Amino acid sequence: MNNKFSLTRIALLFTLPIFILFTASTQKKNYDSSTDTLRFSGESHLRNIRQLTFGGNNAEAYWSFDDKQLSFQSDWKEINSQPCDQIFKLNIDGSPLGNGKRYMLLSTGKGRTTCSYFLKDGRIIYASTHSADDKCPESKMFAAGRYVWSIYKTYDIYIANKDGSNPKVLIGGEGYDAEAIASPDGKYIIFTSTRSGDLELWRCEIKTKKFLQLTNTLGYDGGAFFSRDSKHIVWRASRPQGKEAETYKKLLAAGYVEPKELNIFMADIDGKNVKQVTKLPGANWAPFFNPDGKKILFCSNHHSLDKGGRIFDLFMINIDGTGLEKITNSETFDAFPMFSYDGKKLVFCSNRQSDRKPAHDTNIFVADWIEKPEEVDLNFKSLK
Repeated sequence: MNNKFSLTRIALLFTLPIFILFTASTQKKNYDSSTDTLRFSGESHLRNIRQLTFGGNNAEAYWSFDDKQLSFQSDWKEINSQPCDQIFKLNIDGSPLGNGKRYMLLSTGKGRTTCSYFLKDGRIIYASTHSADDKCPESKMFAAGRYVWSIYKTYDIYIANKDGSNPKVLIGGEGYDAEAIASPDGKYIIFTSTRSGDLELWRCEIKTKKFLQLTNTLGYDGGAFFSRDSKHIVWRASRPQGKEAETYKKLLAAGYVEPKELNIFMADIDGKNVKQVTKLPGANWAPFFNPDGKKILFCSNHHSLDKGGRIFDLFMINIDGTGLEKITNSETFDAFPMFSYDGKKLVFCSNRQSDRKPAHDTNIFVADWIEKPEEVDLNFKSLK
């Protein structure tokens, strides 16, 4: 045995713990809670929150596979001349894109778009109505006295190059086709469609273009996402019964769905072994798996129904339905969470403002994710 090597290893064993402690101490010192003005008391899993858009309605911001960019939909007048959502992207570090600007239009600038997502090769998929009409389709917030989302039959799913060029129909035909996302292994796309007569989840194998219907129960099945290992899916679903089932059918026939009673479900990627994760009142939606696949982050208003259900926060729950934990605490609207692929950051959309004034703008925020909150996080108090 080389004695010099042995002594070096022994010295390293004694110095390594000191190095780790020093590094941890330095990280704590580097975090200045007074500058974290977008963080609210009680948000122990979030740190160094940064705002990425600054007006209008910006939603469904999702990471590229290299964690360097986000795609999102926006009606912000500063970047979008169309009065309804178009698809954009931005660099997470705020640097200029190929057009020399911070935000780049990826969709055609025509019709209404929704639900963009990066493929593993950097191309983009999104739903759009532009082939039916250049103008924005009519949108209603209420139908039959109920708050509703419009289900446009003219939505088709498009695929385009990294810069948005050469858009082509990837999934189309009669009825609503939207809410498409790609699996981390690059093999599948899952989307929501009315092609079977109801709002169901469908899977498309990218290589073969083979389709598989994943759900087949009356109600809205949508907003699906894959687990990091591409073995499971999680989504939001309604399960109306009795008179509510008849109302659901009538609304859907008119092109609407009421996002009133939704819960979180998960299954294998072939649709088997379905289980309901949440059993909460109100709207529980926008789910996303934690990187380890053992928990799910989602948006809910179940805790604010006595106040009209207008406050939406992010919650986290174990996949067996236990351990419900409140993640955000802005008393506004926090939704659409997605972890970066390295698991270190979380992007979400919110009405929060650093001055704590009421706002109707929905903007995109990114935060460091603290899986195991430290004392500095547990004791964090917002300044306002």
